[in-house]
Amino acid sequence: MDRGSFLTQLKEWRHYLHMHPESAFEEMETSEFIAKELAKMGYDVHTGIGKTGVVASLTVGEGKGVIGFRADIDCIQMQETSELPYASQTSNRMHACGHDGHAATLLGAAMLLSERRNFNGTVRLIFQPAEEPGKGAMAMIDDGLFERFPIDEIYGLHNMPNLTEGTIHTRAGGIMASEDNFVIKIKGKGCHASSPHLGNDPLVIAAEIILALQAIVSRNVSPLENAVVSCTEILTDGIHNAIPTNVIIKGDTRSFSPNIQALIEDRMRKICMGICQANDAECSFEYTHEFSPTINWPEQTQTALQAAKNIVGEEKTFSECVPMMGSEDFGCFMGKVPGCFVFLGGLKDNDPNNMIPLHNSVFDYNDSILETGAEFFAEIVRLKLGE
Repeated sequence: MDRGSFLTQLKEWRHYLHMHPESAFEEMETSEFIAKELAKMGYDVHTGIGKTGVVASLTVGEGKGVIGFRADIDCIQMQETSELPYASQTSNRMHACGHDGHAATLLGAAMLLSERRNFNGTVRLIFQPAEEPGKGAMAMIDDGLFERFPIDEIYGLHNMPNLTEGTIHTRAGGIMASEDNFVIKIKGKGCHASSPHLGNDPLVIAAEIILALQAIVSRNVSPLENAVVSCTEILTDGIHNAIPTNVIIKGDTRSFSPNIQALIEDRMRKICMGICQANDAECSFEYTHEFSPTINWPEQTQTALQAAKNIVGEEKTFSECVPMMGSEDFGCFMGKVPGCFVFLGGLKDNDPNNMIPLHNSVFDYNDSILETGAEFFAEIVRLKLGE
């Protein structure tokens, strides 16, 4: 296929996926579409991995190496408000995070690899469901992904509309944070707002807890580490003239290290229990791990950087990008096999006035970077498995 036809095909795939978004574990039509396109290219395709995931394999020659790539395929539950000719046709479903572009990019890489066949070994393409809630990677792993489809290394990317178009950014070590959620339930004693001395005000206790939690990062976490503790919701059963009996505090924490995760959880639990005990209130503390941190492996990071330099040039390749406190469940895969995750700049026309952030109701993936991402993946295969 000539380059012009390839670019047209990339856009057609992306626009179709944008028009037909499906959210976490609903991606039945998306998976079917992807599987059919891969089968046309001669891939060995398996569906239903982790409920709605797709794995496709292509072996060339007798090489034993296996390189994996992942694209997320789910959308978010948001009403699209753009006027694009290929805008979402499904109510309250939209590809506002660019997963339509990620899937089209990996399909493009699949096409390049199937046509060039300039490698000796096996390529596995993983189209993952349910990235947004952080459940899809583990669902595929629990479904025997790596036992059924062994992989030596794995690579992935995410578009970044705030970064210069066509640039590739990564770093060894932590690149995206973990996300843990917490729920703190405080039970005091409700009473009339005019007689607080007759009750035990859980709102005052909650306020004390919220302030105390902010000292964890500033006084318990090393200044050389990154961490965030955010209380984001306060719920009560009180009314304007009644002090509540129950208060619930919800929020999340972010960090890059299992040790920091454990420290934050331990300090939060002790602070909540201690303050409630001191105020004769009941307390329950729930802490759940939602996203693993995304930690790039050194060797695979160097491979990704070399591939990036070969495709976009050294001036557009950045090896020390600033880590993001956002989360990505690609980290679950790199907890099992070595790998690297990169950011692909997508700022349209490199004009800051054109920057529409992820999860915005008019977000649209920059079609100009589809080819860049596809060639980047194909170059990794050439570097690792090239004849």
